[in-house]
Amino acid sequence: MKSFLNPLVVCFLLFLGASPLYAQKKETFKGELYIGAGGGPLFSKVDFVPAVPSGFKQGIFGGVSAKYISEKNLGIVVEVNYAQRGWEEEFDPASDFSYSRTLNYVEMPFMTHIYAGKKARFILNLGPQISLLVGHSQKMSQALADDLEARRAENPERSIGMQYEGIYPLKPIDYGLVGGIGMELKTGIGNFDLEGRYYFGLGDIFTNRRTEDAYFSRSASRVIEAKLTYYIKVF
Repeated sequence: MKSFLNPLVVCFLLFLGASPLYAQKKETFKGELYIGAGGGPLFSKVDFVPAVPSGFKQGIFGGVSAKYISEKNLGIVVEVNYAQRGWEEEFDPASDFSYSRTLNYVEMPFMTHIYAGKKARFILNLGPQISLLVGHSQKMSQALADDLEARRAENPERSIGMQYEGIYPLKPIDYGLVGGIGMELKTGIGNFDLEGRYYFGLGDIFTNRRTEDAYFSRSASRVIEAKLTYYIKVF
């Protein structure tokens, strides 16, 4: 009889031990919502074809964020940011030429959020971004303005300085892909996300020759960003 009961007792004990583990697996993940604000520096330029010798222009960006964790290691991030983008042209240092153009956008990235870790987390954000142009300005040295005027007067049929204000209107909408990688630190007073981002513009700031009779075939934004965001948990 004892030999018959022993296997039953072992099976019963194994069942009791496995039951909590099974119950844990069946538990559903509770979603988490965070709201926050953040910003940082950015460095932007425009990829022109035909090429325009230019470098990165420094600016700032910042705004509000919402992050929803829908399941373990996965969520979404939605932001509304104000960003100062544009480009700065490069000239012979011996000349007195200088030119920069600032493009102010309200940006709305919609990103998939992937993380790994507990208190200190590795984070990856990736998704589309749409931007609305809300203002722009340019700074041109008098020496460059005089040189443009002289060259245009000498060759009125030649395309000279087509990237400057007054030639082509700027498109009001820009769109592209943005990706970021960084770290998140969870503390008792909130969460801090620090990440580096890169924006690859798929649209053009000017009308391109693929759709209309225009000078540029590409005029797309390229932006490098560093962002620190502070989040508080809603639920």
